[in-house]
Amino acid sequence: MEEWLYIQTEVYPALMKGFWVSLQLILPSSILGLFIGIMIGVLRVYGSRPAMAAANTYVALFRGVPLVVQLFIWYFGLPYIKIYLSPFIAAVLGFSLCSGAYHSEYVRGALLSIRRGQMLAAQSLGFTKVQMIFSIILPQAIRRALPGCGNEIIYLIKYSSLAYMITCIELTGQGKILASNSFKYTEIFLIIGACYLAMTSVASLVLNRVEDRLRLPGFEHHRI
Repeated sequence: MEEWLYIQTEVYPALMKGFWVSLQLILPSSILGLFIGIMIGVLRVYGSRPAMAAANTYVALFRGVPLVVQLFIWYFGLPYIKIYLSPFIAAVLGFSLCSGAYHSEYVRGALLSIRRGQMLAAQSLGFTKVQMIFSIILPQAIRRALPGCGNEIIYLIKYSSLAYMITCIELTGQGKILASNSFKYTEIFLIIGACYLAMTSVASLVLNRVEDRLRLPGFEHHRI
């Protein structure tokens, strides 16, 4: 009875508060990360040499440096050059830039998979390079990149738990505070694990629905 009362009065309110902070981190980070990934992916395939080199450097940097180190730099490092970010903004910035680097790999691969004949046909019809990319090539590439990008969004949901490292107290941060006060680590982190499982399961369902809606009959292989 005492355990249930503790969960109702202490654990549930704190974890719900952290859960909403996690959602506020995940939603803008996933949208910004996808947008960044598309733009960087396009630059890596169709950009000028300087733009391509800059995009490749960005990807190598943000894929190569651990995310927690990136978060520390945004929150603890930038004040050395007189730039101060709130924990929430630093977390969203770190998640978006890191996620964008991974999204760009999926987008780049999808862009390279589009046959060159389509680009030549578009050029023969008078399309500019920008029109060709954003009207013909990119919509097809997004469909092909969507499974990989969806997988990256699932990862983003899970590594959003690192935000508490820079004092942005989300779901995991609230759980750590509760567990430190009560020493009920197993019970509390089992609940937290169930929350992340629920979030990733819902996200997987939504992403699968989006894939089904965007699938073009005759252009995709259906699994039997």
